[in-house]
Amino acid sequence: MKKNKKKKKEKDNSAIAIGMCLGMSIGAGLGAATNNLPMWLSVGLCMGLCIGTALSNEDDEDK
Repeated sequence: MKKNKKKKKEKDNSAIAIGMCLGMSIGAGLGAATNNLPMWLSVGLCMGLCIGTALSNEDDEDK
């Protein structure tokens, strides 16, 4: 029997989690300062996902 030599590429999603945490903290700070917490939490989460995606793509290019 031949073993399947294909290895599944497992992606590390820690950069996305770090970006989400960073975005949520930015959103919470801005939301508390402007007294509009729901809007800034969602905007911060979106910014964090973008930051996390950019950081994870940076890691892929290094390899």
